[in-house]
Amino acid sequence: MSVMERRLQLLLDEERYSRLSAESRESGRSIASLIREAIDTRWDADAARHQAAAQRVLDWVTPPTPGEREEDWDEIKRAIEDDIVARLP
Repeated sequence: MSVMERRLQLLLDEERYSRLSAESRESGRSIASLIREAIDTRWDADAARHQAAAQRVLDWVTPPTPGEREEDWDEIKRAIEDDIVARLP
């Protein structure tokens, strides 16, 4: 966990604050940690890659429309392996 070095003042409307407050009570987490998580989720450097991977999974389980070429298993396997290799340090 990183050291918190910056302070931020944030004004919210009542509806947004109510949603955060309810989630805080339900999850047992602070509102600040929920906001930090939302920031990390929205601006994660890998978010676009993760979204693309999720879309590929959805595409694999969605039947192709008529006339659309279906990927074969070798292509899917290669894409998964390429993604794993890209994540290695």
